[in-house]
Amino acid sequence: MYIPPDSILKKYADVLIKFALWDGKGIRKGDVVSLEVPESAKPMLIPLQTAVLEAQGQPIIHYIPEGIKRAFYEVATAGQIAWKPKKYLLERIETIDHVVHIISTSDKFELKGTDSKKIMLDRATSKFAMKARDIKENAGKLTWTLGLFGTEAMAAEAGLSLEDYWNEIITACFLDFDDPIARWREVFDEIASTQEKLNLLEVEWLHIEGADVDLKIKIDKNRKWLGGSGRNIPSFEVFISPDWRGTTGKITFNQPLYHYGNLIEGITLTFKDGKVIKAYARENDDLLQEMLEVPGADSIGEFSLTDKRLSKINHFMAETLFDENMGGPFGNTHIALGKSYHDSFTGDPSIITDLQWEDMGFNDSALHTDIISTTDRIVTATLIDGSEVVIYRDGMFV
Repeated sequence: MYIPPDSILKKYADVLIKFALWDGKGIRKGDVVSLEVPESAKPMLIPLQTAVLEAQGQPIIHYIPEGIKRAFYEVATAGQIAWKPKKYLLERIETIDHVVHIISTSDKFELKGTDSKKIMLDRATSKFAMKARDIKENAGKLTWTLGLFGTEAMAAEAGLSLEDYWNEIITACFLDFDDPIARWREVFDEIASTQEKLNLLEVEWLHIEGADVDLKIKIDKNRKWLGGSGRNIPSFEVFISPDWRGTTGKITFNQPLYHYGNLIEGITLTFKDGKVIKAYARENDDLLQEMLEVPGADSIGEFSLTDKRLSKINHFMAETLFDENMGGPFGNTHIALGKSYHDSFTGDPSIITDLQWEDMGFNDSALHTDIISTTDRIVTATLIDGSEVVIYRDGMFV
């Protein structure tokens, strides 16, 4: 099995620990970092631990055996799935300053055939922990990031050899640079410039048009565009959490959705007054319908665009982390159904109550499901003064 050189894994770990966390600044002395590493990504664990220690932080290892989740769902009752060790989970969140999660698997379809209602119940009954993390993050006391460790199974799903799959990771994350952190800082500066220009526009509505989309999304006055915060590596997107109540129209996605070990393809969604009123998937439509039944999962939580000039990702990777940042001939558009990002609020998110989030149209859900399209789109913004301006065309911000 191909494993990239130690020097590459060291660079990737350094980018994640010494750059991505604390919003592109890297960890501070004494910070506690939870390292969530699946069994298939074990070679990444020591480089991550080393990077934390070199930065004078404190690592907590969360090593995740593979196959254990399927075995759990096969035997566990609904009551056992719903039970959660609340004191333990909340204390863990209280203790840590950062979470680094490595996406990796030796079986892309481990949960295929598993009762999806059990999976949805597991997510729904974990929502209290997600909320505790949100509160700490909104207060500026916690950051997180995601990375990718390629395996044979992941490469095969993308139609690549494992070495070629890793070459895509290396190129996308600038790990072939002598100083990838310096290059990431340059990219983040470019993304910040785009954000600044978008945030000066005072957008009221976005209209997304193309051969397979005609969608209007409401952007409230108290929203701001985000991007390049280090939450994902790689990350080239610029995104916003809109007022979910104003989404109307139809959108089709040409990229598949991997949903808990199952592949959902050919998704088309029709919105009215913020809700999905009609949904269809060419493959595994029943799973799409079950997902939409989860509270809040039938409404939008994020709208995102990627400029093809920044992204070096030109190949389908069968992982949302990379595919939602794809460049290619037309960049990409993606929306997330479910939970909104509170840091898209222009004010201080730490002082906003649940009722206020609801009043402002920030969506709340146990799910946040990104669905991606790489077809050609034009995005036109209607400003609060009634004027219109095209902000995105041919895969690029205009």
